Amino acid sequence: MNKIKRNPFHRAFYIANTMEIFERLAWYGFFTLSSLYITSPTAQGGLGFTDKERGFLQGMIPFLLYLLPVITGALADRFGYRRMFLIAFAIMCPSYYLLGQVHQFWTFFLVFFAVAVGAACFKPVVVGTIGRSTDDTNRGLGFGVFYTMVNVGGFIGPFVAGYVRAISWDLVFVMSAFWIALNFIPALFFYKEPAHDASKDQRSLKLVLLEAQEVLGNGRLALIVVPAIIALMVTTRMGIAFSSYLLGVAAWLVLNWGWSALIRKSSVPNTSWYYQTVQVGNVPFVLYLLILTGFWVVYFQLFTTLPVFIRDFVDTKDVVHAMQAYAPSFVEFLAGVNLEQLGGALPTLTQKYHAGMDATALKQISFELVNYKVMVPDDVLAQGLLALQQGKVMPQVIAEQWATQYRQVNPEYIVNVGFGLIVVCQIAISAYIQRWRALPILVFGTLVLSTGIALCGWGAGIALGGTTVVIGVVVFSLGEMIASPKSQEYVAAIAPKSKTAMYMGYYFVSMALGNLFAGLLSGWAYTAIAKEMNRPVWMWYLFALIGITTAVALLVFDRWLKRQHANENI
Repeated sequence: MNKIKRNPFHRAFYIANTMEIFERLAWYGFFTLSSLYITSPTAQGGLGFTDKERGFLQGMIPFLLYLLPVITGALADRFGYRRMFLIAFAIMCPSYYLLGQVHQFWTFFLVFFAVAVGAACFKPVVVGTIGRSTDDTNRGLGFGVFYTMVNVGGFIGPFVAGYVRAISWDLVFVMSAFWIALNFIPALFFYKEPAHDASKDQRSLKLVLLEAQEVLGNGRLALIVVPAIIALMVTTRMGIAFSSYLLGVAAWLVLNWGWSALIRKSSVPNTSWYYQTVQVGNVPFVLYLLILTGFWVVYFQLFTTLPVFIRDFVDTKDVVHAMQAYAPSFVEFLAGVNLEQLGGALPTLTQKYHAGMDATALKQISFELVNYKVMVPDDVLAQGLLALQQGKVMPQVIAEQWATQYRQVNPEYIVNVGFGLIVVCQIAISAYIQRWRALPILVFGTLVLSTGIALCGWGAGIALGGTTVVIGVVVFSLGEMIASPKSQEYVAAIAPKSKTAMYMGYYFVSMALGNLFAGLLSGWAYTAIAKEMNRPVWMWYLFALIGITTAVALLVFDRWLKRQHANENI
């Protein structure tokens, strides 16, 4: 049997991969640290927002980011990829910089949304370039290289951002803006539109909406779902009781059911969308997206919840001691402490301390102190603050002592272990598991990922906390590498064969919903379970339970789908 010769990649392929690296450097350089920045006190350069506000921001903005490419992709097909690249960079570059300059909630939200709009312009264009600049002989390898470049950017970005944030939070945003600014060079001087059949790409916005109706459902369905999602976000932001939200949604469903009943009884023909009954598009595909949302809810906790959890609850001293023994030159880089900032914060913390205060009140002071990357035991903390109150020691002396004995690894570097593992192992794992059917592997990977997320919770309050979380991240990443590619591959099994590519575009709806619910759940769970109940491990068990439930639901769904196909063939 003759082996098919693989064609070489076009220049646009290499340019697109280069731009993808820089864009990921900017995004992950910021987003991996965003939980820390949003909740860090203003005295340390952060925003000082609550965890519920953090959850709202981290849920809402990525939700929009993953929905908008449905529209921006159609615009790029009509008006040109190069032009859309330049628009994306023109939006993102100043927006990343401004993220570090605004400090009020809604102004930060608006600037963060601008970043999302720019990223939404970029995403479909870079993926489209890879698709256009590859063919049947090299497309599989091409997208494998592209996914690796995504993770190269995701691996390097947090390292650079973690290093410069020790100097100033402002530099994190300057670096993100700088990475995007570099992308103007290849876009302006080296990128050329790859050859393609233009007749296949000139999709109007009307056609895009018709496709969405075919795949997801009609306008009446959107009228039910979209207000419910908006109401959920308003409920979360305004602190409205969740029971009130459920009552409101129930009333909205009853109102729509009543309207549909009137339409069915009416004899007056009307083609307007609001006179249509509620219709779901491809029912199996929509069910799959809804179930897969649970996978992404768990997955995105790695970025939304894990960094602040490590900062607040996990003593990573064991990892620092291991570095001091085997790689001392890396200690200052991976676990650097700004002594000037720490020493400057101690007088304020000392004023809040009262001799003999209960453990809960002392814990609140500890939560403020961990923002300076030291985790001091309660008894040592009480003694040190008392000594400062009595003038027995200078703040800078205490700062040096605590930095030496209790310094912590930057949380973003522990999270970054996953990116490094994916860069090294993803291609080999994908090659190994390609022999098996997608659904069983997707289920297995989801269970592995859920096990990893539960392991992360075990790191709270134990002597080997840092090591435990690192192991949890490794297990989590193995589950991601197993499940994530298969989640896309399974689309081919449930989508019409002639429209697989179109359905793949709507696959990202599950990621959009996953981002939304992951952020909102993170904000609520971290506030109510981890902090108020002081049961952080329960929070991770909740996330793991969602993953396990998703795996079971996938199995049930697959069996239902097989029965449906069997009945159709009778």
